[in-house]
Amino acid sequence: MKRRLFLQSLAATATLPLMHGQLMAAPATQARLLVVFLRGGYDAASLLVPTSSTMYTETRPNIAITHPAELNHDWGLHPSLSDSILPLYNKGQVAFIPFAGTEDTSRSHFETQDSIELGQPLQGRRNLASGFLNRLASVLNKDKQAVSAMAFTDQLPLIMRGEIQIPNAGLSSITNSSVNDHQSKLIASMYQGQALAKQVDEGFAVRDQVKHQIDQMQAEDKAKEMTAANRNAITTKGFGQEARRIGKLMQQQYALGFVDVGGWDTHVNQGATTGALATRFNQLGLGLAAFAEEMGNAWNNTVVVVVSEFGRTFRENGNRGTDHGHGTVFWVLGGAVHGGKIIGEQIALEQKNLFQNRDYPVLNEYRGVLGGLFSRMYGLTPDQLNHVFSNVNSKDLGLV
Repeated sequence: MKRRLFLQSLAATATLPLMHGQLMAAPATQARLLVVFLRGGYDAASLLVPTSSTMYTETRPNIAITHPAELNHDWGLHPSLSDSILPLYNKGQVAFIPFAGTEDTSRSHFETQDSIELGQPLQGRRNLASGFLNRLASVLNKDKQAVSAMAFTDQLPLIMRGEIQIPNAGLSSITNSSVNDHQSKLIASMYQGQALAKQVDEGFAVRDQVKHQIDQMQAEDKAKEMTAANRNAITTKGFGQEARRIGKLMQQQYALGFVDVGGWDTHVNQGATTGALATRFNQLGLGLAAFAEEMGNAWNNTVVVVVSEFGRTFRENGNRGTDHGHGTVFWVLGGAVHGGKIIGEQIALEQKNLFQNRDYPVLNEYRGVLGGLFSRMYGLTPDQLNHVFSNVNSKDLGLV
């Protein structure tokens, strides 16, 4: 097999090893962090409904959420999340940060996603091969025992690229790898005695280890489904199934994780209490609740951050959807989270306060918010934080 084909297979089967070929065991740190990226720019005004804004229903005659679950006198939650996220919120394990986001105003999916994953200042020279989660992993591995990381994606995302090597594995496809055991042995034999031999061996070991764990989970899931069927329980699918697997792997092995979820670009027929967006919220919420359940006691030391590249226009468009916007709402979940509240700088949603007369403004810049969160979670020094987010004004919201 040619080395070019090997490298393609390596990417497809998620064999890049962490820490230059070292196969990690259980997390050395109790703290666990999962970043969930909603690609497409979700409509935050349908998730966290600004109930005190008189403009809301006026500017959204067809897609306004008219009966959200009340969170406080200013905000309500989309009713599709009443059975999944609302109970966690009421336990004080979920916080929402409205008016969050990046200073990037391009409204380009790809440009804004990249700038967020890089986590670098928009002005000046940027290192396009250095994501902020990789830099965080690098900082944590310098002065402490190994902190294992994993991107639960088919391709290694920009946020996980950088100075240390981090594996990636799309859990829904890893069991159907295009490289079988015989091919794996052939590839490994090609590199015996060469500089990459150890990395190749460790890479396949990561893949085989994850595949074995997923096979065990699938067997357990089938047993659970058979038991639950007698009670007419609903089995979560899609992201929910993926989230359970991620939860099990992070409980047992990984301290830092990343996963992305697509399908949030709702220009047409977005829906309101029901419809396309409501279905996506429901599935996402069930998945996050399943992740929390699967983490077991480790949930008490876990933080999940849900972000998106931008929000959407405050007004609905002519196709009963919304267009690319600016500010959005971040979610922060976990047993370690001081939740049950809407947090961060806020402003009344009036016409005069909209960004460029159309969008949520960004009052809680993401690097500052995450910098404050990481400092609390890991006790980062100013120099360490500057390595993760250079020249950032950390914003400590007391999330943990």
